[in-house]
Amino acid sequence: MARGSTLRRSTRPWRQVDAVSRWLFPFATLVFGLFVIGMPFGIPGQAALRPVYAMACVYFWSLYRPGSLPAPLVALCGLLLDLLGLSPFGVWAVLLLLLQWVTLLLRRKLVPGRFLLVWAVFTAMAAVSVTLAWAAACAFDETWLPTTPLGFEWLLSAGIYPALAALLIKAHRGPAAVELA
Repeated sequence: MARGSTLRRSTRPWRQVDAVSRWLFPFATLVFGLFVIGMPFGIPGQAALRPVYAMACVYFWSLYRPGSLPAPLVALCGLLLDLLGLSPFGVWAVLLLLLQWVTLLLRRKLVPGRFLLVWAVFTAMAAVSVTLAWAAACAFDETWLPTTPLGFEWLLSAGIYPALAALLIKAHRGPAAVELA
């Protein structure tokens, strides 16, 4: 009898580590992805992937596991995105927080909905976020910037979300599943 209780006690800290790591998985994937995308691979338009990836992660995790990506962590990722990119400091922090807030407001309607609806709403939110980031950059530079990168980033976000969502769904149901801890 004593041996069984000893085994139970020795596995308890590992279960807690497992539960914490599953809870931190959304934040870790977001930060890790931002750093990987920031590496110099020489891919044309690679810098435009950072905000697209951040928006997709914040949107996905806010829909399917809102407790694992609280607002302070989203703001921290937005500030990191601002530091890694060329946008004015704090712009992406505010935009990602707005994206998370709107996603949480629409969550009850989107979670039971079909993927096409989730994708369409993300595409619309990405268009608004990218446009606001462009407007902030224009105001910061005190000049009108070209709109071509704006359209490219919006199309990139619409095109990449399904593949990224498929990977995040696998992670959400597998290694990041809190209920399996």
